[in-house]
Amino acid sequence: MVACSATVVALTACTDERSGTTSGTATASQATSSSVRGDGRVETVASGLDAPWSIAFHGDTALVSERDSGRILELSGDGTPRTIGTVDGVRHESEGGLLGLAVNDDYLYAYFTTAAENRLERFRLTGTPGELGLGPAETILKGLPRAGHHNGGRIAFGPDGMLYVTVGDAGDPEKAQDRSSLSGKILRLTPTGAVPDDNPFTGSPVYSYGHRNPQGLAWADDGTMYASEFGQDTWDELNVIAAGKNYGWPTVEGIAGDPRFVDPVQQWSPADASPSGITIADGSLWIANLRGQRLREVPLSNPATAVEYLVDEYGRLRDAVRAPDGALWVLTNNTDGRGDPGPDDDRILRIDPR
Repeated sequence: MVACSATVVALTACTDERSGTTSGTATASQATSSSVRGDGRVETVASGLDAPWSIAFHGDTALVSERDSGRILELSGDGTPRTIGTVDGVRHESEGGLLGLAVNDDYLYAYFTTAAENRLERFRLTGTPGELGLGPAETILKGLPRAGHHNGGRIAFGPDGMLYVTVGDAGDPEKAQDRSSLSGKILRLTPTGAVPDDNPFTGSPVYSYGHRNPQGLAWADDGTMYASEFGQDTWDELNVIAAGKNYGWPTVEGIAGDPRFVDPVQQWSPADASPSGITIADGSLWIANLRGQRLREVPLSNPATAVEYLVDEYGRLRDAVRAPDGALWVLTNNTDGRGDPGPDDDRILRIDPR
């Protein structure tokens, strides 16, 4: 629909009344309250979106995926969405459909679920802002296991110019420990889909393994790679990802102190988290949470701490991205079948954390 520039709500931190620490944060991390971030305003950039999943920027132009319809939208300067194309073969089933987007040079990359598999394709972006279109599809990676749940689906280009892809365990947890399977992994590819020569396992796209359902990727200025991950019944995770390392699923969940696996730097109760898209802005890692219905800030200077915002204010939050102007864009996800949509849902919210 149309954008709204009016202030909606002040951005304030939330703490647990009983303990003074944020509800759901693990003992390994201590959350604190803080003053209002930036100027405290939350603005609506766009509204009326249908099960949106991912935001990517082509220059200053925002592109948004709609999970169920398979459409890719271009947002105008006033927030009006325009369909630039529909990805052929998208099959929506439960958590599956058109998921992550990424832009590299003049190509749009899309991760999506078909009737038989999860697949990664790219499309040359044609035209100019306001009249963008998609060229023919080029398959980058196919044959990824699919299921109604745990499809992963986040894609992002790292500072090394390589394409990173999160793949869930697709309901088969044991495959996360099998390095010959692509389930339960974070993959690393060249922009054309080849396996880089310096990957940790020769000839394999696997970069890290032992994941259940990772859905967020981000890099700090020093190159440190972070990933958010959905746990099962006990702990959701924030991990620092290193090449070739094992993150434990399904043998362990959360902080285990087992030397065979890399422990998360933070963990949370799934009721307070379900961490999806993440980004880095103004010295902090920002995490959009679905079931927890909150935006979590993790300062990079002290990643064992956290502050929470927007708790139960806008419902489920699917993605968080840093816009070209430095602002934080947060994508709500209340029309995905699990939320309670309001009259303007779903929306993209803008926060300036500086």
